[in-house]
Amino acid sequence: MNTRTYDRNSAISYAKKWALSRNPRYYNFDAVGGDCTSFVSQCLFAGSKKMNYNNEHGWFYNNGYDKSPSWSGVEYLYKFLISNRSYGPRGIEVSPEKAEIGDIVQLSFDGNKFSHSLIILSTADDFNSFSIAAHTYDVLGKKIGEYSFLKIRFIHINDVGI
Repeated sequence: MNTRTYDRNSAISYAKKWALSRNPRYYNFDAVGGDCTSFVSQCLFAGSKKMNYNNEHGWFYNNGYDKSPSWSGVEYLYKFLISNRSYGPRGIEVSPEKAEIGDIVQLSFDGNKFSHSLIILSTADDFNSFSIAAHTYDVLGKKIGEYSFLKIRFIHINDVGI
């Protein structure tokens, strides 16, 4: 499988453009569980330019009714990114020190289930000072430390399978 570099700057540019509004090309999932992971997927697509149309284990979006569970589901996106060895973005879970701009953060508010996805806009020595963008509760430039969470994980995007 050939790969290419994930374009972090394109992902971040997309995040900054659409963090406080909605791209009309994509369904707004706010009323059906939240738009955070769909927004992160949109950012990932801006940086990868490649979807994975595998019906069972893929990551794709055609419209709000024709998409993979990984496009808009927190746990499904995590499983796709860390297990993907095929087309589209491919990642690994890392410590905060190895996270970069354009990488993904997921939060668990109850300590059991991860339920919120964010994209990193800037890093710092302390991950609580990382600047992020997210949907559902729309934010641009919020610090991770401003959230009250019990667990956190970082997903570094290694490359894009093409």
